[in-house]
Amino acid sequence: MQNFEAVRDVLSDVLSLGDRKDFLEKDSILLGNIPELDSMAVVGVIAALEKRFGITVDAGEISAKTFQTLGGLTQFIEQKLAE
Repeated sequence: MQNFEAVRDVLSDVLSLGDRKDFLEKDSILLGNIPELDSMAVVGVIAALEKRFGITVDAGEISAKTFQTLGGLTQFIEQKLAE
């Protein structure tokens, strides 16, 4: 749960979601559902996640599936932390 909340906080901060953050759950759809999350924002979110979690994400690791849901993005971060 701790990683989920941290990922949600990063996403909210980068996208300036404000109170809308409170409605984001693990099964919340990200791509196509959050207007602020365009291709440029994805780059910003990845950079912020790298900084927050001390990880490195290669461009080839990023796909639409990674950003399909908040839970999926959290799972991706947890996999990176386990490496």
